Amino acid sequence: MSEFPLDNDGMPEGQRLQAGLEMSPRQAAEALRDEDFVLIDVRETDELAVAAIPGAVHIPLGQLKTRVHEIDADEDTPIGVLCHHGRRSFQATVYLQQEGLSGARSVAGGIELWSQTVDPSIPRY
Repeated sequence: MSEFPLDNDGMPEGQRLQAGLEMSPRQAAEALRDEDFVLIDVRETDELAVAAIPGAVHIPLGQLKTRVHEIDADEDTPIGVLCHHGRRSFQATVYLQQEGLSGARSVAGGIELWSQTVDPSIPRY
């Protein structure tokens, strides 16, 4: 399914996850089966129209500070944060952790890597 060799976490070989800040798309997909896990998509609405993961809560990064109260999670609830490639989700993760949501993790590689390693039916853009 992937275009490149993957390590045990489902990440491209040589690309390491930042402990305490990131999770792989495979790890997020597994966690999504747990009813306590929250997946937040911080992409813009037009991006969501192209490719989306069912069950994700949509809060664009630019609205996160004013909408953080909408996240139904306790401080240690596992939260995955998703964007296109992982940059915006990393920013959002740092912010959420600063706000006390210590279970927040950026989905490394974003929906792009998700499409390549978890669900190829998700369109790439």
